[in-house]
Amino acid sequence: MNNANIVEALGQIAREKNVNRELVVQTLADALISAAKRHYGNTENYEVDIDAVQGKMAVYARKTVVEEVAEPSMEILLAEARSIDPHAQLGSVLVQQLNFADFGRNAIQTAKQILIQRVREAERERIYDEFIGRVGLVESGTVQQISHGDIILNLGRAEAAVPYKEQIRRERYRQGDAVRGYIYEVLKSSRGPQVLLSRTRPEFLRKLFATEVPEIAEGLVEIHGVAREPGERAKIAVSSSDERVDPVGACVGVKGSRVQAIVRELSGERIDIVPWIDEPDIFISRALSPATVVRCITDSRRRHAVVIVEAEQLSLAIGKGGQNTKLASQLTGWGLDIITDEQYQERRAKQEKYQQVFHQIAGISELIALSLTTSGFDSIAAISEADTELLQTVPGLELAESAQRVKAAAAAYLAEHGEVDIEALIAAEEADQRAE
Repeated sequence: MNNANIVEALGQIAREKNVNRELVVQTLADALISAAKRHYGNTENYEVDIDAVQGKMAVYARKTVVEEVAEPSMEILLAEARSIDPHAQLGSVLVQQLNFADFGRNAIQTAKQILIQRVREAERERIYDEFIGRVGLVESGTVQQISHGDIILNLGRAEAAVPYKEQIRRERYRQGDAVRGYIYEVLKSSRGPQVLLSRTRPEFLRKLFATEVPEIAEGLVEIHGVAREPGERAKIAVSSSDERVDPVGACVGVKGSRVQAIVRELSGERIDIVPWIDEPDIFISRALSPATVVRCITDSRRRHAVVIVEAEQLSLAIGKGGQNTKLASQLTGWGLDIITDEQYQERRAKQEKYQQVFHQIAGISELIALSLTTSGFDSIAAISEADTELLQTVPGLELAESAQRVKAAAAAYLAEHGEVDIEALIAAEEADQRAE
């Protein structure tokens, strides 16, 4: 078959589907072999020769020359063979060119379907490879439809979705609206690759700042952490590697232009920009902004901190529904206990009593009693019932033998004397002080 349109057709398919031209040629060859098998017989003796440059295409069958044909798809009579090649001999193999017109309409249609399917699969694989390499980046698309709460986007080259749980609740979209999101996963499906975007993940806010703040893209300003209540409030911790660059000022921008652009993108989400420092007590205090912290007592073993604030600052430090404390905890990676100075003093008084009581148990030193108290144990029963592994987290009881010994001593004390009512002891002391 000599057809100058073959070159143009193959090139057009490759361009439209953005797939490798050689792949299209190979797929066409496979499709033609399939058509030959469908018409002549399902054997493995077919070959295809495609010259995409000159526009030539042919299908051949390799047949053995025989006296009597038992398998027409693989054998040919001597007389017929010599009409093709006068030198043909019995037992020799003849290469016979097949006539496309003989393939039949169904066989040609099958070949066409194979070509279309293979090219479609190649296109999907190419798109998948492209977007799997874009995971972690921000992509923009146009709303195509809303399906079961999910937003389906047209990215031009692929279909994307913003699942309901990855959407900011207050946002509403209509067909044709432009939407940006963070690519967090790419799935293979029967309809082709599906790109999943999120507008709620902390990484999305991180990428938006990297886009809006040149100093972040240049590496002068580093983002150390991001915490979000999507659509409501967020905190981001930043530092600068250049003392001449103010990290907070760089993120805010002139008259707040940079941060406001991000706030608008996130439908009014309030953003606190916190200067990061490698000193937990100071960083935690800054993370609780806008509340003012009086004192921060940290326990690095448990990554837990007691934060003391003035009584009038307590609600501000905690935030509506505990939001401020929750975000500060996420940002710093520390568990936070926000209390007033009065509450702290009451707690200290109880801890001192706990320490005194624990010291009465045989084999528990004053130092171990203090460690048990500061580790959160508030009764003898709590010590006796604790898992050995939990007791081993107490400073001084890291060895299993030590933890088991203290556990057994507490159980023995409890069996002999019963539990000590710490509240009653404190109340009695306070009554004696008032009487004096």
